[in-house]
Amino acid sequence: MPTTLTPYLSFRGNTREAFAFYAQALGGEIQAMLRFADMPAPPADAEGCGDGPMPTGDGIMHACLVLPGGAMLMAGDVPPGMPFDGMQGVMVALQFDTVVQAEQAFAALQPGGQVTMPMGPTFWARSFGMLTDRFGVSWAVNGEPLPMA
Repeated sequence: MPTTLTPYLSFRGNTREAFAFYAQALGGEIQAMLRFADMPAPPADAEGCGDGPMPTGDGIMHACLVLPGGAMLMAGDVPPGMPFDGMQGVMVALQFDTVVQAEQAFAALQPGGQVTMPMGPTFWARSFGMLTDRFGVSWAVNGEPLPMA
């Protein structure tokens, strides 16, 4: 079985909004949007299920977005009462076959965010740029990769 690597992001109560934005910006399809209220109750004798009551309500326990080509992005809201300092030390990298595709995705992710490196040529791709979107997710966008020697 081949190994896949799927980013799993955490949000402070706005997973639903972020994934609607990502579906539109990246042309993906939301495959799952499960609320905390949809979770079954754990068995009465369950151990290791965490401290405190089970989260409830409309917060998102699990979301899955499938991108064109089959790559997936997953996420969920941080359960109430758990600390959350935002996403730090991670970047989601997108690879596109063409510069046009990369520039379109970069522009679609940009509204309300901050560009940290404008799109431009590099030694590994004809076009590359970095930004942090309005939800605090950092993105590296590559278009038309170049052969690495």
